[in-house]
Amino acid sequence: MVPRPYVLLSVATSVDGHIDDSSAERLLLSNSEDFDRVDQVRAESDAILIGAGTMRADNPRLLVNSEERRALREAAGKPAYPLKVTISASGDLDPSLKFWHHGGEKIAYTTDAGIDKLRERLTGLADVVSTGPDIDFGALLDDLGNRGIERLMVEGGGQIHTAFLSQGLADEIHLAIAPLVVGDAAAPRFLNPAQYPGGSTRRMHLAEARTIGDVVLLRYLPKQESAA
Repeated sequence: MVPRPYVLLSVATSVDGHIDDSSAERLLLSNSEDFDRVDQVRAESDAILIGAGTMRADNPRLLVNSEERRALREAAGKPAYPLKVTISASGDLDPSLKFWHHGGEKIAYTTDAGIDKLRERLTGLADVVSTGPDIDFGALLDDLGNRGIERLMVEGGGQIHTAFLSQGLADEIHLAIAPLVVGDAAAPRFLNPAQYPGGSTRRMHLAEARTIGDVVLLRYLPKQESAA
């Protein structure tokens, strides 16, 4: 069996756990130093994944922005940009989104119900793969492993982070906490209600805590328990 990729969940939240507010504009939670750190983590990854909701809401290019980091990737025999990955159960993704027109190779995972629609929409833009009747995150990781992906960075949104963590598929979490309070019950959160491995009393191992300007980065290893 080919090993599954190492899965790193990357997220920035407010103090009250939100990843955005309810306004039409994207809420920038990280500072410039932390955005640069995220760019470094992207450069160290073989693939970067976001969900369809994040694509529609933010319309990101999802790139390694540093020319120097891209050059280092190429010097190591890798493509300049990591593989870009997204998920849409319905196959309802707009081919004009920036995601498809910047960077290197792309792949979209969908269901048996969505594959024909998505293949038609993304002809020449991305490889399209069905994981079966439903989105199967284990099958997704198996397929990425077979493609040579060893390190997968997951950048959201909340539904995607919830799926990886609740199914025991996340190896690492980078949680950047910004000094902001959103205070909006309708605003999206990092994680949604779910049954998480070990339940509410299980303590994850904290591998690192450090400040980055006015942001605090917490690095957790969810498959390991706290020794405290």
